[in-house]
Amino acid sequence: MKYAVLLLAVILTGGCAAAQEQETGIPPQRQIQAYRDLTPDEHRILVDQGTEAPFTGEYNDSYELGTYHCRRCDSPLFTSEAKFDSSSGWPAFDAQIPGSVSYKPDGFRTETVCTYCDAHLGHVFTGEGFTETDTRYCINSLALTFKPHASAVFAGGCFWCIEYRFSEFDGVVQAVSGYTGGTLADPSYEEVVAGGTGHVEAVKVYYDPEAVTYRDLAVHFFEIHDPTQTDGQGPDIGEQYLSVLFYSSEKERETAEELISILEEAGYEAATQLRPQVIFWKAEEDHQNFYRRHGLGPRRPVVRRFGTEE
Repeated sequence: MKYAVLLLAVILTGGCAAAQEQETGIPPQRQIQAYRDLTPDEHRILVDQGTEAPFTGEYNDSYELGTYHCRRCDSPLFTSEAKFDSSSGWPAFDAQIPGSVSYKPDGFRTETVCTYCDAHLGHVFTGEGFTETDTRYCINSLALTFKPHASAVFAGGCFWCIEYRFSEFDGVVQAVSGYTGGTLADPSYEEVVAGGTGHVEAVKVYYDPEAVTYRDLAVHFFEIHDPTQTDGQGPDIGEQYLSVLFYSSEKERETAEELISILEEAGYEAATQLRPQVIFWKAEEDHQNFYRRHGLGPRRPVVRRFGTEE
């Protein structure tokens, strides 16, 4: 079934180019209430389009889990998931949070600016072959503010749909499709779909704990898929499509057990498995932000099993 959907999407779109991905991924513009006061050095970078000296920025060698925001307007720009070591002397990212960074010609280079406030961030380069996206956002540390964030992992059938639903949820910074729960290291989509790896298609949800709680996310998870189906989701049948909530703490496990009890008291026979989190392998770029890039929508409806509002 998923192969048919994938083929149809490719036919309809003709294979989305990077520019189309940027266009379809732009979220609604935010109302900027106020800009942060800038130091002279920050002003030189963000407003005067300057560049800091290589290997001097505070985030050049930083790989803590979190989100990098625009230092001028505080909008989220990149996640640590996209950060890599380019040995260039500046922080490097191979993907932006969809719609957060815009481009401007800058002679023989392409300048990157914050979509929300037009602050100068750095430059973007392609064709260097560093990562699978073949893209390097070369960003000044002084253009960024790092904020540690929390994450949660959910599996509920095809990850295209789960990723889309979570990416639209208030408080979620980014949702990433991937594989987890199995024994094969760095699995491919073909290997997981074929079965036998033990992995399920899953989504890692990065969120701002000041804006949304883990319980809110778990409630949403139980409402965007069918937690009573034992062999997959809808027509997607197999071990890779099982309903699984991966907890990272006792508090998360207790929250999941509480919600499952509520479902069972309401007459649902929950089949969702609770497992401790293990290594999460990010899926290939073709599977990231899939529905939005191909102009598709989720096949599964949202069912308000906990009485929450639309």
